[in-house]
Amino acid sequence: MIRSRVAAGCLAAASLLLAGCVNSTGGRTLDAKEAARANLQLGAAYLRQGNLSLAKEKLERAEKQDDRNAEVHSALGILYERLDRKSEAEKHYAASRRLAPESGEIANTYAVFLCSNGKTDAGVKEFEAAARNPLYATPWAALTNAAVCLRSAKRDEEAVPYLQQAIQIRPIFSSAVTELADLQLDAGRQAEATETVNKYLAIGLASPDVLFVGVRIAQARGDSATANLLARRLVRDFPKSEQARAVAQLLNEKG
Repeated sequence: MIRSRVAAGCLAAASLLLAGCVNSTGGRTLDAKEAARANLQLGAAYLRQGNLSLAKEKLERAEKQDDRNAEVHSALGILYERLDRKSEAEKHYAASRRLAPESGEIANTYAVFLCSNGKTDAGVKEFEAAARNPLYATPWAALTNAAVCLRSAKRDEEAVPYLQQAIQIRPIFSSAVTELADLQLDAGRQAEATETVNKYLAIGLASPDVLFVGVRIAQARGDSATANLLARRLVRDFPKSEQARAVAQLLNEKG
């Protein structure tokens, strides 16, 4: 990612030449699409590092070199969102979706933006598109995201089928299990919440988030024995987790 000078005086990025540079031996000029991919890689790396100024420079250059690259527009969406320039971010996210309608990853990224900005129905629609895409590797995650989006809009009952479908596809996905159990607990359906947690634990797995919601459910039911049992398991198996730190306070408050 360091720009260096070649013999002919053109600037290059590490191992990737930018468009318009010709090497000293008369080698071919890289075409615009290749240059755009190089700048996209650089811009994405700067985004990960939090260097928004350099990310902006590289990604905007990539757009000029290839304005039909969906990944460039998606990265620009992320950039402008971090810069709190939401209208520009949405423009680029939407462009990336138009240019790559087959990409579940881009649909999911766009959906997160939409839900974060109060556009619940549009966001859920994009999550659904990602989940239906046979090439998308984690449809259960997209379905869970749709449920979280609906819950953030206080539409809990609409979220239930998405979580149930996510768990049906991947029973070991702890985020969906936790979200469904929490939803059921909030709705006062403690028996259903208990069943949701117990089915997950019966598989022989455990996670700090599932154990923590299990403690909360047991407390709500007045079952201090189960609450203490799950709390001890949480602290024993996940001592460095945020949930382990929180469970002691939770038990003290209820005690």
